[in-house]
Amino acid sequence: MSTTSTPFSTRLRAASWEAHQTAESQRYVSALVAGDLDQAGYTALVVQHHAIYEALEATADTMRHDPLAGPFVDDALTRLPALTTDLEFLLGPDWRQRIEPAPATISYAARVAEVCTSSPARFIAHHYTRYLGDLSGGLHIGRSLTRHYGLTGDAGAAFYRFDRITNPKAYKDAYRARLDSLPLDETGRTVLLDEVLVAYRHNSAVLAALAPLVAANGAEAAA
Repeated sequence: MSTTSTPFSTRLRAASWEAHQTAESQRYVSALVAGDLDQAGYTALVVQHHAIYEALEATADTMRHDPLAGPFVDDALTRLPALTTDLEFLLGPDWRQRIEPAPATISYAARVAEVCTSSPARFIAHHYTRYLGDLSGGLHIGRSLTRHYGLTGDAGAAFYRFDRITNPKAYKDAYRARLDSLPLDETGRTVLLDEVLVAYRHNSAVLAALAPLVAANGAEAAA
């Protein structure tokens, strides 16, 4: 694939496709989408998401006026208020005292906090990995969750609802156009691409850490 003629967004997608498939094929994801977990098994993912997006959206505030990263910061994407709403519904008003992110999640959030405030390209990498995924497979997952776990976009699954984005496809097309027009040389693009792969590895580690919940639910079902 020629790096000079291929749009950068296409290169990103191709280079991260295997990592994307690895994340999607995690045992926990398959059980979640199939409705094979109980609500506690689903809630565990919400807890991890809260820690990850808390870190990412804190860095977004610092990058809002950066000439390279700033155009990607959009309040229509912000997920933390929705995650707070979901955790209040799932765990109650004392949810902050009841959550404990997995070590893999803490590591992921630490990576975001470490690199995203000092490197606009790495910030874009983590932003791209999370939000474009949310607007793609995430919307499909959200529909499955509301069906299987008795949730709604107002109660328990607000994370998967983007009220201010009426046309996800058009939004993603515009996002990819911004990636294609980034004023980065080949070294800068390699930094961004490599960090996307780092983000996917962290995400897969988080999902792997949740895999024991599948066995726990299986044992309950067999009892």
